[in-house]
Amino acid sequence: MQQMKIGFIGLGNLGTPIAQNILAAGHKLYVFNRTASKAKPLKEKGAVVCDSITSLARQADIVFSIVSDDAALKSIITGNGGLLENSRAGAVNISMSTILPQTAEEMSVLYLQHKQEYIAAPVFGRPEAAAAKKLNFVISGGAGRKKIEPLLKDAGALGIYDFGENIKAANTVKLCGNFMIGAALEAMGESISLAKRSGVDVQQMWNMMTQTLFTAPVYANYGNIILQEKFEPAAFTAKLGLKDMRLVLSQAASVNQSMPLADLLSNNLKELVETGREDMDWSALSIVANDILK
Repeated sequence: MQQMKIGFIGLGNLGTPIAQNILAAGHKLYVFNRTASKAKPLKEKGAVVCDSITSLARQADIVFSIVSDDAALKSIITGNGGLLENSRAGAVNISMSTILPQTAEEMSVLYLQHKQEYIAAPVFGRPEAAAAKKLNFVISGGAGRKKIEPLLKDAGALGIYDFGENIKAANTVKLCGNFMIGAALEAMGESISLAKRSGVDVQQMWNMMTQTLFTAPVYANYGNIILQEKFEPAAFTAKLGLKDMRLVLSQAASVNQSMPLADLLSNNLKELVETGREDMDWSALSIVANDILK
């Protein structure tokens, strides 16, 4: 698509390769990150590093944001010097963060009051998928969501799935997806532990599983991490996994849905975090399955 002035807030493990994709597509990119040193690789490639959200908001027409949690998102939007009070009418925030659907609705209402637009666009994919432009976005919100699809492709989208005007829909889908990944991690950890203790060649078993019953990338990619116990450096930490499972349980409570497996995942991730393993990849759930921590 034509060159645009794009803002980008949140240069973490996933945000950085997405921002690099946008820059490589030829857009003028303005970036902000609380830890300024993380912006250096992008600056070297031509991005403009802003010293504040205010500066970024005043220069960009569309702002991507991917921050750690609901509080961080509210801070960059409604905080002193935030996006709402400094963006021009018609500005758009493409929010890729994993947050509560209710938070997305609250932010959308505020954006409409300022004659701006908030689009929910949470993303599925690890950093290596972003680098390979094999991300999957789920989107919901107003009519502007159709207009930003080419920009999502520039950002690294392999697939874009539109869940309509209900702003809460995309983040609900994201929470469901992350819950299902967590459930798969728990199942993989328990199965691999069972096979090991039963004297089975687990690599041979996993080769068979991923070539037959479980051909999805989540089993192939995470299964290899679990088999090799390569939990560091993490692409997605146990601390973030715990945050997401708590969001899942909060959303479940809001609609009177019982989720006992989410309770189990939350407890096991909490055990990882409380025993000093919060920065391990969340696939380290298999450590709990192996009773190493008990």
